[in-house]
Amino acid sequence: MRLTHVAHLRLPFGPLLSHDLVVSEPGRALPLSFDQGRHVGWGDRAGSWMALAMRLPEPLPREDLAAAWCAVVQRHGTLRSVFVPGVDGTPSLHEVEVEGGFWTEHEVLPGQAMNDALRDVLDATCRPYHRPSHRFCVIETVDGPSLVFAADHSHVDMWSLLVLARDFLAALDQAREGRRPRLPEAPPFAEHTVELAELPPAPDEIRDRWNHVIEAGGGAMPCFPLPLGDAAPQPERVVIRDVLDLAQLAAFSAHASAERVSTLALAVSAMTSITRELAGTPLRAVFPVHSRHEERWHDSVGWFITNSVLESADPDPRACSAAVKEAIRLGSWPLADLMAPWGGMPEQPGMFAVSWLDLRRLPVRIDSAGLDAQYVGAAIRTHGVMLWFIIDDTGVHLRCRYPDTLTARQSVSTWLDTLVAHMRALAASGAHREPSRRSAAS
Repeated sequence: MRLTHVAHLRLPFGPLLSHDLVVSEPGRALPLSFDQGRHVGWGDRAGSWMALAMRLPEPLPREDLAAAWCAVVQRHGTLRSVFVPGVDGTPSLHEVEVEGGFWTEHEVLPGQAMNDALRDVLDATCRPYHRPSHRFCVIETVDGPSLVFAADHSHVDMWSLLVLARDFLAALDQAREGRRPRLPEAPPFAEHTVELAELPPAPDEIRDRWNHVIEAGGGAMPCFPLPLGDAAPQPERVVIRDVLDLAQLAAFSAHASAERVSTLALAVSAMTSITRELAGTPLRAVFPVHSRHEERWHDSVGWFITNSVLESADPDPRACSAAVKEAIRLGSWPLADLMAPWGGMPEQPGMFAVSWLDLRRLPVRIDSAGLDAQYVGAAIRTHGVMLWFIIDDTGVHLRCRYPDTLTARQSVSTWLDTLVAHMRALAASGAHREPSRRSAAS
């Protein structure tokens, strides 16, 4: 399943509808996570959402679709919470009661692409202070509906979007059988926030390591190693690449196994090598890691992602494996206390982040090929570089977002092209290794 962009999403033409839920006034206050506070604290804005799109193979009654979505909302507490701006701009999070509502059909203007019409709906409704800040959209066709589950990032991560899709399909099966869909309530994300807050303080070695990381970045998180041009936020350029097909992925994994490291570590080796080649510096990048450390959170929806930093100076695969483990360890402690000396996470123009999501390893699965499921990103302005690797049963896919300046086009394109070539070369090397390993085993 690829991570695409709202401008690249393949959508049919047809009536565009969204389901409006009836939401109560904000009630009991809920704990706010560090990352929710950062995200919502930047203010109400468009383009802060993420989504999953898929298609069903036959037309279905609107009431069944609405009932299934309502069951999903009742299952997950974060979908029944809203943010309220404080007088000083600090957000607070509150419970709300949510009931089934009504369908709204959105106008698609003459000559307007369906992508743009959908983007308008999501930009208007899936934003930090909207109530609720999530939306279920449907495009109706004679072949069956295209569905979009979208939410402001403060309530979901990429794992969560899979949970939403899976739970919706389970609820829809109940509706098809003539039953009122009901799903057991999942542990709410607010409980996870409380658990993190109650953890003991990070040891001195972790604090010292974070001090080193921030100092090495000039007092902020890491930047892309090559020039990007104007430091002000720019319209984004989004690149989507198929890096390795299934056979190449198998060979790449064989190479990693021969080195006794993970596939991720071998990819970090490639990034480390080409960064030294092109920029003459170690690889340094913000590295998101998940915080679903207990199995009970696997079926919950929320922002279970925190940031770490990956530092890799030696392209040897085992050194890169150690660098990955160190990044995971660094990101395993609550950031609120660790970032306090800097008044929060210190950011700067040009920040560089690398995300790795291996869908084959997640405990949540859907038939992404049969459903034509795709992750969807919003359109924004940016001054940083964000790289996502998505690994699934078809291979390795890459999505990169960067500021669309002439300088960044040259720098980032060169870095990406060199990386893809290097990863394919490692896969080719793995393909050559595999037969000899079999021969030795026999």
